Amino acid sequence: MKVLVTGAAGQLGRDVVERFAASGHEVVAAGRGDLDISRRDQVLGAMGAVRPDAVVNCAAYTAVDDCETDADRAFAVNSLAVRHLAEAARRFDAHLCHLSTDYVFSGDKPEPYHEWDRPDPRSVYGASKLAGEQEAGEVATVVRTSWLCGRHGANMVGTVLRLAADDGPMNFVTDQRGSPSFTPDVAAVIERLCVDRLPGLYHVTNQGEASWYELAREVMVAAGLDPDRVASITTAELVPPRAAPRPANSVLKNRALALAGLELPVDFREPLRRLVSELLG
Repeated sequence: MKVLVTGAAGQLGRDVVERFAASGHEVVAAGRGDLDISRRDQVLGAMGAVRPDAVVNCAAYTAVDDCETDADRAFAVNSLAVRHLAEAARRFDAHLCHLSTDYVFSGDKPEPYHEWDRPDPRSVYGASKLAGEQEAGEVATVVRTSWLCGRHGANMVGTVLRLAADDGPMNFVTDQRGSPSFTPDVAAVIERLCVDRLPGLYHVTNQGEASWYELAREVMVAAGLDPDRVASITTAELVPPRAAPRPANSVLKNRALALAGLELPVDFREPLRRLVSELLG
């Protein structure tokens, strides 16, 4: 296939590009400097010039707290831009795969969220991403993922290793739980969904769940360091406090993948150990 990847300079985008290229697909990687997806004219022009078989939208405004005071930008990039991509995909017969987030849920449910649970975002970021899902349309693939970590960009694993190199405090919250997900594994599922042009909504995360506190301890163990250096706090104790509310529970159950008979990503501890080894090596 020929694949256009937007947001290709980001953490997930870079691994999506690498995954498709490694499988022999022709990949056109577009960062924000190459393509501003909030501009309809740019989207239509790029799609018309590239004529991809599939477009994977990894571009997003992900500054969760900043979205609270810049809602227009959040909805322009995370919502209206997806309308432009969906329009261009229809016009040029490309399959759209759009990336979304666990923040579309309130976090009030005690069990993991599956694809048929009702979204109820509590933040501007979550609301804008839910609107983007709706703009993608019924024939698109929508992939919700969460707590992404990878070799590229800032993420939890890199943060813990950086803090561990100093003597300062390592405080992480215990009252937020999620599904740690690793970009190579998510990218592999995205490739499969695009090759088969599977429409609909899929939760794509590594298996297993953790709090940020538990995940930090897992990183320390994988690095051969003392996990007891990590201290537990609550979200209310964060300094400074966060502007946007976080879901207390955003564990995503990969029900649609399982029911479709598709292979689920492995337990998060396996790619976590590989990533720590790569970052320390």
